Amino acid sequence: MIQPRVLKGFRDFLPDLEARKKSIVRTLEEVFTSFGYLPIDTPVLEYAEILLGKSGGETEKQVYRFTDHGGRDVALRFDLTVPFARFMAQHMAELYLPFRRYHIAKVFRGENTQRGRYREFMQCDFDIVGPDSTSADLEVLLIMQKALASLGMERFTIHLSHRGVLQDFLARLGVSEPVEVLRTVDKIRKIGREKVRETLAQLSDEERAGRILDFIAPGSEPEEALSRMEEGVGADNPHLARLKEIWAVIGELGLAGFFTIDPSITRGLDYYTGVVFETFLSDLPDIGSVCSGGRYDNLVGLYSTQSMSGVGASIGLDRLMAAMQELGMLEAIPTMAPEVLVVCMEERFLAHYHGVAAALRARGVRTEVYPQARKLGQQFSYAEKKGIPFALIMGEDEIAAGTMALKDLVARTQRVVQGLEEVVDAVEYRREGVHPS
Repeated sequence: MIQPRVLKGFRDFLPDLEARKKSIVRTLEEVFTSFGYLPIDTPVLEYAEILLGKSGGETEKQVYRFTDHGGRDVALRFDLTVPFARFMAQHMAELYLPFRRYHIAKVFRGENTQRGRYREFMQCDFDIVGPDSTSADLEVLLIMQKALASLGMERFTIHLSHRGVLQDFLARLGVSEPVEVLRTVDKIRKIGREKVRETLAQLSDEERAGRILDFIAPGSEPEEALSRMEEGVGADNPHLARLKEIWAVIGELGLAGFFTIDPSITRGLDYYTGVVFETFLSDLPDIGSVCSGGRYDNLVGLYSTQSMSGVGASIGLDRLMAAMQELGMLEAIPTMAPEVLVVCMEERFLAHYHGVAAALRARGVRTEVYPQARKLGQQFSYAEKKGIPFALIMGEDEIAAGTMALKDLVARTQRVVQGLEEVVDAVEYRREGVHPS
């Protein structure tokens, strides 16, 4: 007998958790589509050279890569942004600009597992390709804020910076390996300030390492961080001007409480070239960023001679759900469980039972029919385990009289109802959190 088991970093989802995940996805899709974003999909498996063309950093070591049966060098996608760049290059003639997309799908990374971090996980990406504009950068940030707020999140902060500003500062310092410095700075929350200082000193020297750390230190106020960045790169720096413009509009929209300027945000992937951002939960800062992204002006150029600008973000759904579970928020997410169980009293009445169930579904009530005649206690127990609040009982006498017995399995009450509208009313009361007498 084969022992049932799953690989480390992979997991099964039982119905209750999967239903809540689906509900979260539906909410996110509503937010994305409200901004004009449309869904796409891409293959899980790609040619390795497609995925690894500009990944860089630790990601390349984490890719699931192998030779398939046809001798091709292939890999599982590690994010949804690189496949999207290939998608845009390949279908450019069929699309239009600006192109807004969202993509909710699984990705794979062979990294160390920890709280909220798995080897198979789901990302929820949204991007706008075409304009290199403040409006596009801002729009992605507004979607991030709206998406988390729509899920009931109240205490979170989106940390915002511009990768180009730090690169310009490093150029002024004469740093010879700016890409490695950016990757090192990206690890500051994971390995701490002193470890970062040691690595930076190896990449340059002690004096430069200190100046870099001073530059990326978050200020007590966003304006303080912007002022320090200006001292480092000059008031006429175009990258800093973009960052300031975004910050000003955020303030005008009354959303500054959800954002901050944080020069230490660089993102570890080499394809980011402009504005970058990460989102941290105030009550669970150690769980890491639950939504991150940035501008990647040169990414599509890997697969096409045509240059194309893009900006986007990704919500790590598994990490977000882990956070919501710790915060006691996951239980409030609806599971879309059935609302009425039509009890099977006698199987000769199956046509009647299924007819009633169909009529309730037509009225917007999620309804299922118990598949065989069993003791009422067994059927009620089944409904309670599944979270079904009402049972509808129709035996020979009820069918002859044109009535039904409606049992409220939560309030432990039962009453005779004359028609389906009374059942619908009871369900709607329950949806609103009201227990009708």
